[in-house]
Amino acid sequence: MNKLTKTIAVAATLCAKSAFAQSPEDNIKVVQDFFAAYGNNDLDGIAAVMDENVRWHIPGRHPLSGTKNGRDEVLALFAELGSAGFKADPIYFGADESYVVDIHRGWSNVEGKPNVDTTWALVYRIEDGKIVEATNLSADQDAANTFFWSNYDLKPIPERLAN
Repeated sequence: MNKLTKTIAVAATLCAKSAFAQSPEDNIKVVQDFFAAYGNNDLDGIAAVMDENVRWHIPGRHPLSGTKNGRDEVLALFAELGSAGFKADPIYFGADESYVVDIHRGWSNVEGKPNVDTTWALVYRIEDGKIVEATNLSADQDAANTFFWSNYDLKPIPERLAN
């Protein structure tokens, strides 16, 4: 391959990649749309910004922790969070062509139950205008574990083991 052919091949590859890349502002808009839908308990709106094969990582040792695989599992997670009165108020967004980082206040105020009020950071990977992966990070994982255990019981053993 001569130098000109190599240069053309590299340029074509870069153009192909950039055709799929979103701007940082576009990626932040995806996550802001997610927060708007979440704040309104709008599962259809949440689904609209997620890839069908999204992976969502929840830290901790509680009934909701672990990796949720696929849009249906992630939507089930957000339905549960809504039922427990868990709220999220964005504080900061940062982004590049592939990732968005948000920092937000995650809190609840449910009478008669332990509540949580802590800072969370999420790292989202965005492809083609959709969230394909998100990783949650809690500033106070012990408080988060206590909150989730107080709001979500494990199913009885026979139901947990049945598939």
